[in-house]
Amino acid sequence: MKKLLSIFLVALSVLTMFLTSCGQKKEKILVLYYSQSNTTKTLALEFQNQLGADIQEITCVNGYDGDFKQTIDRWQKELSENIFPEIKPIEKNLKDYDVIFLGYPIWGGTYALPMASFLKNADFSGKKIVPFCTFGSGGLNTSSADLKKNIKNATILDGYGLRQARLSNAKEEVEKFLIKSGFKQGEVEKFDEFSEQKDVSEAEKDIFNQACGDYQMPLGRPVSVGSRNISGGKQYLFTVEGENGSKGQIYVLVKDGQKPEFTEVVR
Repeated sequence: MKKLLSIFLVALSVLTMFLTSCGQKKEKILVLYYSQSNTTKTLALEFQNQLGADIQEITCVNGYDGDFKQTIDRWQKELSENIFPEIKPIEKNLKDYDVIFLGYPIWGGTYALPMASFLKNADFSGKKIVPFCTFGSGGLNTSSADLKKNIKNATILDGYGLRQARLSNAKEEVEKFLIKSGFKQGEVEKFDEFSEQKDVSEAEKDIFNQACGDYQMPLGRPVSVGSRNISGGKQYLFTVEGENGSKGQIYVLVKDGQKPEFTEVVR
């Protein structure tokens, strides 16, 4: 009798698990992106691969096919004249998806103008939006804030940003982001909080200069710094001040035996 009862309880447990799993709807994910120089496309393909998601590129009728200067000149002219580039229709139907990973390069501190053009007519009602972007120095925080202002009736989740100069780190960093965000199973390193900001020492100024000194645009001078240990190295959070008195923060990563590199500027 006890044996039969045990068998019954095991069978009931298995049946309950089966019915529960059947009742849970798996979220359908789309990776939707605009890429001007294939950098954001590379990151989008990494997200697609790791998520097993569908993918859709946003393209312009009249693409930005010039060099860096020509692209900047055209963008600035369009911006000043409030011109939005015409976007080709996309094949995917946004209504078919629950979660949309939205990717773009940063132009002028926010998402590129073709993405702004697409957002004007797109309906993201009821969707979860995960921003991801590529940039020269930063822009994830500002572009995410702009998405929250301009996308109605959707939930904007925490996003991911990657410097173009660090594209080779995409696979590892995307995996960590997806695990941390709950889209993949696994474990990631848990960091301590940064130490309190303090005056910058000469050694820390040298680390900052090694990481930021050769960047083509001025990033400001370091006025204080906090740090924390990570596996295989150390991470610094510098507070910087620009010539006009503006403040910002710069994250600098120092891996054992490697040259310091900055990972993001937050203004």
